[in-house]
Amino acid sequence: MTPDSGAGDGSREPCRLIIAIDGPSAAGKSTISRLLARRLGLQFINTGAMYRAVAYKASRSGVDVFDTGSISRLADQSNIELKGDPDDLRIFCDGEDVTRALRSPEVSRLSSIVSAVPGVRRAMVAAQRKMGERGGVVLEGRDIGTQVFPQADYKFFLVADPEVRARRRWEEERTAGHELTFDQLRSEIDERDRRDETRGDSPLRRASDAILIDSSKLTIEEVVEQILERIRPRS
Repeated sequence: MTPDSGAGDGSREPCRLIIAIDGPSAAGKSTISRLLARRLGLQFINTGAMYRAVAYKASRSGVDVFDTGSISRLADQSNIELKGDPDDLRIFCDGEDVTRALRSPEVSRLSSIVSAVPGVRRAMVAAQRKMGERGGVVLEGRDIGTQVFPQADYKFFLVADPEVRARRRWEEERTAGHELTFDQLRSEIDERDRRDETRGDSPLRRASDAILIDSSKLTIEEVVEQILERIRPRS
């Protein structure tokens, strides 16, 4: 398998494919992965939502996210489930539907901190592997192709200019009714990039065999089509 070729030899049945979509914050991973899963009839696993669920539970439980021992134990003891089809994915934490609560700015801020804790990452990676081990999944995150499923059939790494990513996130937050300035969001994205790229456990990086796609000047549909063009000939 050569670098940038995309993983897999095409031998796995389409319904058992494991597709990894990685990249930095606000690169479009969730939207693109959801649409891709819908088009291919696969399960969508939003791993970022799992870290958000841990952050939400910590906030509700009064656990200090900077206390690595406590937050690691909380993650290890949490039962996080993803249910529903790609267009109506629901996230449950210990039986509670927390989907709507996970999009708040505060949970976003805390999840950035929580996701850098090695003990939390180990707990979530184990859960993600269990969810996707049978195949038939599209997983999005920051370490899917390098840590969670390095044997994935196809790996893609999405990037976009930081200014473009900040603009996208700002528009999302405005639509959701959250009052955040563009400069604030740009600063948060820069900090998230720094934290993701420099953490000691599962840092954000492109797998050697992941296909790089720069979405800065592409529409969502154009990105999805580029990915499908790579997958269809082998499936």
